[in-house]
Amino acid sequence: MKMIKNRKRSASVREMMQTHFAVMPFEGEWAELLGRPQMSGCWLVWGESANGKTALLLQLSKYLTQFGRVGYNSLEEGISESLKQACIRENMIECNNRFQIIDKETIAELEARLIKRKSPDIVIIDSVQYTELNRLTAKQFVDKFPKKLFIFVSHASGKMPEGRTANAIKFHAMVKIRVEGYRAKIESRFGGDKSKHYTIWHEGAAQYWGEL
Repeated sequence: MKMIKNRKRSASVREMMQTHFAVMPFEGEWAELLGRPQMSGCWLVWGESANGKTALLLQLSKYLTQFGRVGYNSLEEGISESLKQACIRENMIECNNRFQIIDKETIAELEARLIKRKSPDIVIIDSVQYTELNRLTAKQFVDKFPKKLFIFVSHASGKMPEGRTANAIKFHAMVKIRVEGYRAKIESRFGGDKSKHYTIWHEGAAQYWGEL
């Protein structure tokens, strides 16, 4: 009987230590909160509506354009007046061609885009609830593109992501970001100070948290 070889090779600790991973050398506040993240795999951002998710995603996108091309797949809003105004507020024009809005592409359409040369290195999918992904296909989708970083966005149910798919993504996510009251609480497997938060909009956060 022919033996079936294991397709995944093992590695010694020494080999792993000598392996080069593409990381993003964050600096300042982002480094303090997230460390030096690997530029692949998946993250999850979640929170209730009108708490600052879109502003956070644009602020984060602007920073990430220093490390690669960012594509924002706006499944909920699409290319719309509200998203246009959000981009104006965050001055996204500064990103030039390193940031693009993708208008309501299905996962199949997004896959076709990502196999092309000069496709986005970092992909934001807003939101999980507007895809047809489930717990299995979400992981399969990410695994198809081992050199790209996916940032999934989810609605919230209380303090948790809404639905089984979003919660499955949360389990696998290397960075987890919960948004509430214009602040982002971040958990990163790459380091960072979990006791601190990122303020998306200072005045709005102060009002929400009763700090005025």
